[in-house]
Amino acid sequence: MRINATRMTTPIVEKIDQKLKVRTGLVTVSDGKSRPISVRLHLSMEVLRLQKEEIVQPESKPSNSKERMVQIRRQKVGGLGLSIKGGAEHKLPILISRIYKNQAADQTGELFVGDAIIKVNGEYITACPHDDAVNILRNAGDLVVLTVKHYRAATPFLQKQEEKESQHTDSNSDDKETSDESLKLATNSTGSRPSSICSEFDQEPQTRWLDMVTLPLMMAYVTRYIFGTDKLRPNAFEVRGLNGISTGIIHCDDSAILSQWLKYITDNIIGLTHLQMKLYNRNFSVSDRIEYMGWVNEGVLNNNHPWQNYKPRFFALKGTDLMLFDTPPLTVIDWSKCPLMFKVYQTMFRVVKDSENVDERQHCFLVQTSGQDSRYFSVETRQELLRIENAWHCSVCTAVMKLGNKTFTVSCNGRTAGLTLDWNLGFSLHEADNKTPVWQYKFSQLRGSSDDGKSKLKLHFQDSESRAIETKELECSILQSLLFCMHAFLTAKVASVDPGFLCSMIP
Repeated sequence: MRINATRMTTPIVEKIDQKLKVRTGLVTVSDGKSRPISVRLHLSMEVLRLQKEEIVQPESKPSNSKERMVQIRRQKVGGLGLSIKGGAEHKLPILISRIYKNQAADQTGELFVGDAIIKVNGEYITACPHDDAVNILRNAGDLVVLTVKHYRAATPFLQKQEEKESQHTDSNSDDKETSDESLKLATNSTGSRPSSICSEFDQEPQTRWLDMVTLPLMMAYVTRYIFGTDKLRPNAFEVRGLNGISTGIIHCDDSAILSQWLKYITDNIIGLTHLQMKLYNRNFSVSDRIEYMGWVNEGVLNNNHPWQNYKPRFFALKGTDLMLFDTPPLTVIDWSKCPLMFKVYQTMFRVVKDSENVDERQHCFLVQTSGQDSRYFSVETRQELLRIENAWHCSVCTAVMKLGNKTFTVSCNGRTAGLTLDWNLGFSLHEADNKTPVWQYKFSQLRGSSDDGKSKLKLHFQDSESRAIETKELECSILQSLLFCMHAFLTAKVASVDPGFLCSMIP
């Protein structure tokens, strides 16, 4: 397939290579500044390649335009080990029509079917009839120097004839130089030389695809945004790899083909990342397993480059923790070296409505940990956002069940007490070292709550017998942390009672 300058994007071609699906197609690529160049995308399950087309000469054939001198040592059996066709009576050069395997001509490695013999030991034979050429070759001595020039156009005809001849065994190997006195090519009625030989017309050059960029898809990511910004590239995307390699900006002038490439590449990345997650989880307990890992972009304030307000983060939910990496963990040990970790049961997760987006980035969510500013994240697709949301709720359930209970110091009626959230028992208030609770309610009895955003909290419970609403007023110095933890326990409890709560969030 030759690159056509007028064809910028071609449909994606699918084929099976060693039982694995491979997709290819032409696109253009640039560095975002210079003019795009045409390349081929080659997508396998594990690797994305950008390839350029290169014109190559056949390695086993010499150039048409150059004469070559080749020295042959005649063998006692087999002679020179070649056959010739053509001659002046046929208006044709003396052409090598066959080279016999493992014999003298073949052992030189420098003679080919389609070579025209111009000189034998320095003597021109271009005007010789066929029989004279045979005699000159026979009487040239044991060490023969041939001056040859390759006629590429003659090769296919000679090779076809060679295949026919190879089906028969020569009765006398010394007669190899005399085989077939005429080259059976189409000639005109006047007997003039066939134009297919003498014109040496140019054949379509051979081409091959050379890899320009090889990008492993394991824990890579696709983005349509200009790096670090909220600006979408029109009809273009970029793939960034784990090792820092980038494809450059890939342009598709057909929106349907663009969507296909985005889907195919993203699906492969998700599949590989999920497989790697399973491999990691073999080393962790059920309560400490990874629920999600993948790339997101976090909104940041960049004083040095004000136009870059997003930074790639590797986002993971593992056990009870939300983990943020600058680069993905490559080993089990790397998971213990996370620079930013937050407990999911002390953190709030919220999907941002489209009307609330702070800029042109879509598919955003907020994460807020008690005592810290909210973190604003964006992903590429709604499906990815739903995957994260579902994984978050699964992580919260796992974390709460592993935690079991959590106690907060509060003030009730002016007295210090401990408010305990217990997975099995619900809410309970204890004073000092008194093991008997002042009051206790199940999670299902909570009918509502309100707070002043500072320290005061009201919990509204329904009495199981009287059905009356009872309000408990508390004060807590870490109110936000208490509220986030309450939300985590309630979410986990709802999920345990109604498993469909989580299933309904799976994209």
